[in-house]
Parts: sequence; structure tokens; C-alpha cells
Amino acid sequence: MNNQEIISKLPYSKPFLFVDEILQINENGVVGTYFFDKNLDFYKGHFKDNPVTPGVILTEVMAQIGLVCLGIFLLDDSFNINASIALTSTEIEFLKPVFPSEKVIVISEKVYFRFGKLKCKVKMKNEKGEEVCTGIIAGMVISK
Repeated sequence: MNNQEIISKLPYSKPFLFVDEILQINENGVVGTYFFDKNLDFYKGHFKDNPVTPGVILTEVMAQIGLVCLGIFLLDDSFNINASIALTSTEIEFLKPVFPSEKVIVISEKVYFRFGKLKCKVKMKNEKGEEVCTGIIAGMVISK
């Protein structure tokens, strides 16, 4: 499965799709990017005179790239319309703000994938290479 096929299988669409590209993916992890367009709706009200990306959105970007994309890759052909990957836990530390018009890179390393549960160590960096948040994200594969 190539990178575009993985992105096309994500259960999200704009404005809630937070994956622009997958730079690298294998059975041990994934690296991907997302650009925060300054016109995204949440910037209008989140610190209205000095907009900052909400932590919940940063967590979602890390989950979509670092957990869901990797899960789809690991499941390969067994990921289908009847399967989804649900977030089960997060433990994120926020270190620096992410502002409008910034591109971030998410680096995820698989901790384990067993019994339908995927756990990853994930970090996000800004374009300067500074770590903006880091943590552990876990989810499980659910069949409908």
C-alpha cells in the first residue's frame, strides 16, 4: 500500500483531515507532515488577537499521522470499510506553541501492536526542528 492509498483510507475529510503527506512508513513507525493554514476556523476564536493552535488539534494531528496512518499500514489488506481505529489513550506534553501558517512534522515509533491494540511514542516538531509536543498515543482496531 502506498502513502496516498493510506491517506485515502483515513476516515476523515476536510476540515478535519490533518495529514498532508507521509514521508516515510514501515512496520516500526511513520513520519508525516501537516501545514496549519491561517484560515482554519479554530484560529478565529482561540486567542483571537494572537491565534495559537489548540492542544486538542495538535493531539489530533499526532493521532491521525502517528497512530491511524500507521495502523492502516500495519493492517494492510485487512483494513476495510468495516474496520476503524479508535483512540483509547493519550499522554501528551506540550512544549512550544504552534502558530498559523506553520508546517509540522510528526514522528511516530511503534511501541507495540498486538491483540488489535497499537501503542506509539509520538513527537511533533516545527520547521525549525524544535520539538513542540511529545507523548504516547494508543488506539485499537474495531470491527463493525
